[in-house]
Amino acid sequence: MEIINDSQKKLELEYPCSWCYKLIGHEKEVLQKAIHDVILEREHTLNHSNKSKKGKYVSMNLDIIIQNEEERNFIYEALKAHQNIKMVL
Repeated sequence: MEIINDSQKKLELEYPCSWCYKLIGHEKEVLQKAIHDVILEREHTLNHSNKSKKGKYVSMNLDIIIQNEEERNFIYEALKAHQNIKMVL
């Protein structure tokens, strides 16, 4: 499996692997609920990452074991589509 990132270096991934999504939203509790809405009962780790200077946005890191590229992309798209998640990195 190869992924080409912005610097055009190839990233080799071997599945299953741990993957981290950085998620941005307006409120910590609402963001946590949105994440749980998407990943349901899957084992994961969720940590507070940062808060914007004016406090308008919060970010969290979601670490989860991914079985394959299709699953990684599906979770990304599902998180991105949730109305209470403003951005997924």
